[in-house]
Amino acid sequence: MLGTKRDMIGILLFAVLILVVLPLGLDLFRLNNIGKYLTYAFVAVGLVLCWGLGGVLSLGQGVFFGLGGYAMAMFLKLEASSPEATAIQSTPGIPDFMDWNQLTTLPWFWEPFHNLAFTILAVVAVPTIFAFFLGAMLFRRRVGGVYFAIITQAVASILTILIIGQQGLTGGINGITDLRTLLGWDIRTDAAKYILYYVNGGLLILVILAAQFIKNGKIGRILVALRDKEDRVRFTGYDVAAYKTFVFCIAAAFSGIGGAMFTLQVGFMSPSFVGIVPSIEMVVFCALGGRLSLLGAAYGALIVNYAKTSFSESFPELWLFAMGALFIGVVVAFPTGLAGLWQQYVQPLIDRALTRRSPTAPAGPAAPAPGE
Repeated sequence: MLGTKRDMIGILLFAVLILVVLPLGLDLFRLNNIGKYLTYAFVAVGLVLCWGLGGVLSLGQGVFFGLGGYAMAMFLKLEASSPEATAIQSTPGIPDFMDWNQLTTLPWFWEPFHNLAFTILAVVAVPTIFAFFLGAMLFRRRVGGVYFAIITQAVASILTILIIGQQGLTGGINGITDLRTLLGWDIRTDAAKYILYYVNGGLLILVILAAQFIKNGKIGRILVALRDKEDRVRFTGYDVAAYKTFVFCIAAAFSGIGGAMFTLQVGFMSPSFVGIVPSIEMVVFCALGGRLSLLGAAYGALIVNYAKTSFSESFPELWLFAMGALFIGVVVAFPTGLAGLWQQYVQPLIDRALTRRSPTAPAGPAAPAPGE
């Protein structure tokens, strides 16, 4: 079940916008920025399922975004660190930051990332497995609400500290940089940036369709019931922890895909995209667009990031304050986000206009006169 006709029309219009209108109307630099914004939309769509439907607010989605991004960055960095390309190093064949930190062999957990198929699997599997263990551990103990949000925020902080502290293994505060090729294909060229943008947009549409299928199916209805009356659902025999863990894992998988595409689009990955601040920003994307609307969350990611880019160019030190005020304003003034405002005020006007313009039904043949 992919939803109503109106839902499918909305998805089609969004696809036309990001795959046709924006590429035709923007230069490559701005289009590449839009591609970066769309990678955050993967996280926002996952949050609609996790938070909007299931009532599970995670303030640590940057963790899963970063895990997917680092998995892809490890593959690209190994390809850029061939013995020929690193001949000037003390130990050729390992990433430059490892050589700077006096490592002489490649760590064992880096070895599988020589293989692209393993890397693609890891982009989805690593965030999902991490979310599974975290979710199962907490949901089985009925940890939820604000306590779950705080724990996920703490996990984001811990992972950031771990990445920065293990500089020889992760690149530290600088992250993994100087990513050049994908199986010999230069990802820095203009043609490559266009192709990656379309791949990114296509994957986002597929993720939205998958989320729409979950939302409109039996699982989606159970998640809404969990959000509204969790105890009642538990007493009817459903495994509440299993459903919460499932949707948390789905949101993590979507975030991991977004992180991998971010690495390919931007050309690096660093701990600055893993911590508390980016995780809260991702919640703002979802809240502004509408935490009950998949397309609303995607539009929210585009709008907030565009505003961030524009606003921070003139007032960089004030952006965090502006974002905090935006989040508070959304929660207080219109908790259903822009999608809710659209459905409440704009959509009825469109429906009424279409009803007035629709042709009246043709009259049937006249009844014969008496005696005819």
